[in-house]
Amino acid sequence: MDDQTKQSTAQKGAQKYFKKEAQDDTLGKQARKKERAAGAAKTAKLRALRLAKEAVDKEVADKQAAENGGKPPAARRKRTAAAKPAGMVRMSY
Repeated sequence: MDDQTKQSTAQKGAQKYFKKEAQDDTLGKQARKKERAAGAAKTAKLRALRLAKEAVDKEVADKQAAENGGKPPAARRKRTAAAKPAGMVRMSY
């Protein structure tokens, strides 16, 4: 083989390699784009459901307030965490 043929073969191999790499990059970008679109669609769906639920809850609260003479429903008290005994001290070394 002469030098021209060797260079041509090596050049063709390199071009083939880089063409494949570029194609892999394109496929990866398309896959990520699909995943982002699916995530955005899921987020939009969940947001719409949450907003619809909040609207229904507000409507129910307004209806109850009208029935109670304009008073908002009594807020429930949250449970507080049980107090730790004063004698216990946690130490770390």
